[in-house]
Amino acid sequence: MPSLLKQFRLIALLIMASLTAACSHDRYLFLERAELDQLSLQLHQQQSRLDTLAALSQQQFDTLNRNQHFQRQELRDALNEQNEKLSRLRPARNRTQLPPSSQPGSGHYEGKLVVGEVEKIYLALPGLMLDARIDSGATTSSLHASNILRFERDGRNWVRFDIQNPQSGERITLERELSRNANIIQSNTEDAERRPVVELPFVIGNHRQSAEFTLSDRSHLTYPMLIGRNVLRDVMLIDVGREYVTTLPDTLLQADDAGDTP
Repeated sequence: MPSLLKQFRLIALLIMASLTAACSHDRYLFLERAELDQLSLQLHQQQSRLDTLAALSQQQFDTLNRNQHFQRQELRDALNEQNEKLSRLRPARNRTQLPPSSQPGSGHYEGKLVVGEVEKIYLALPGLMLDARIDSGATTSSLHASNILRFERDGRNWVRFDIQNPQSGERITLERELSRNANIIQSNTEDAERRPVVELPFVIGNHRQSAEFTLSDRSHLTYPMLIGRNVLRDVMLIDVGREYVTTLPDTLLQADDAGDTP
């Protein structure tokens, strides 16, 4: 009998020990999950802080780039304006002159058309004679236009705009297919202006060409047209000390006098 009692007590102790161990194991697992959840929350918070810092850094980087662009643009504008003033004040004898072989009436030097700082341009559409400033500092040529309206025709993008006849003051409406859009950032604003670009045929001297022109409001500028590097490159040389060096063909001059479009 005592032996059975001892065995019973031993079995009871073993059962209690097993239950105690099981409870400890469950408590250990519970604490481990809680710690993992806490670590996961901390990682999520740290990732959020890193994303916020990255966004702030990108914003500061973009602002710095934009400010540097504005400063460079302002410096270029100031230099161009200063050079233009100096070229007008500089005595004629100190202005750059090309060799005699390039002077009128040859009109060419080393196979390239010689142009002055300002030239007469014949815009074939709609057949107008315009004064244009020749500027090697401008990437793309530009034309003064008003009432600019984009529209779609046969599934393609077009633009309608008005230009002014400098002789009569009459407004002429033109429609051209849109070549592309140019984003122009002015020095006095942070926002880029989206300007339409169209291709127009023109004549300067005896040189005929079609080129891209940015349509913009040039009413505050002296000349309604600007000829940039997209026209000048590999084709023309500029003699900045002279103006109206080229002569348009007689047929164009006669057509312009008659009011006809070629």
